[in-house]
Amino acid sequence: MPLDRYTFATLGLETTIPAEINGRKNGVNNDPAWDASYTPCPEADALPESERGCVLRFEDWSATSIFRGTRRLLHIYVPKETGNQPGIMFFNDGTFYLSRRGPVRATNVLDNMIGKGQIKPTIAVFINPGVPDEPVKERPIESYGNIEAQRSLEYDRLTPDYGNFLFQEILPFVEEETGVTINSKPNRRIICGISSGGIAAFTAAWQHPDQCSRVISHCGSFTNIWGGHNYPAMIRSQPKKSIRVFLTSNENDADTPFGNWALANKTMANALNYAGYDYRFEFGKGGHSLNHGGSIFADSLRWLMR
Repeated sequence: MPLDRYTFATLGLETTIPAEINGRKNGVNNDPAWDASYTPCPEADALPESERGCVLRFEDWSATSIFRGTRRLLHIYVPKETGNQPGIMFFNDGTFYLSRRGPVRATNVLDNMIGKGQIKPTIAVFINPGVPDEPVKERPIESYGNIEAQRSLEYDRLTPDYGNFLFQEILPFVEEETGVTINSKPNRRIICGISSGGIAAFTAAWQHPDQCSRVISHCGSFTNIWGGHNYPAMIRSQPKKSIRVFLTSNENDADTPFGNWALANKTMANALNYAGYDYRFEFGKGGHSLNHGGSIFADSLRWLMR
């Protein structure tokens, strides 16, 4: 049920947090030592070029009416063999996951796992947040710049908008560009993201379980950026939805005016357990980063696609 305006205002959800409050500023400071023990999973090793899928690049993609007035970078990964009606995986903050030198190296993992028959053929789309043409008026904290505010608007809100963007605009574009029909079964579709991209992945599946039922959230922002801290109560008090969720967080995860990420993810895991969801929560020693998630990325795909 939508909040009435009075309740929305009383809860402070329309208030922009000052750049500095209680002597603290927003920001994430990761000590490299926290993640020193993590390395990319073995499946992240690159195959010979002849055995790899291809990656299509789209600069300044703007064919969206949902986030009108934005441009963004997209990449589409097409495996060597697509089979009949492959699944699809959406990556929020796509370039974080795409990099072949990063902590995840998602296309290498997909090449290896699809090639060995460990998962079914899956197309992947790596989506960056929009770059707005005009200043973004609404921002959760004064220190956010225009691009950060747009990312938060797309990722942190609990509305159906981002899911509609994926399923009504991105998915048809992928089918058009690849000439491949994507499998319509929700369990053949995964959404993955880190931080605000993690809560965006959960929200898209929560709002559209008929479209996608598999989620990977790395250090998800289930904090009070745009009300994400309400999810545990919503999960406990609403009928269970047909979604499977893989969560990660870490001992040294973010701690900001919006909330404490480690505590928020533990609370999410407790709520999912209470409501009887098919979920898995991996709590590591690292910081607010993809290093821990990257080290177990192949394992997370096996678990989700089992």
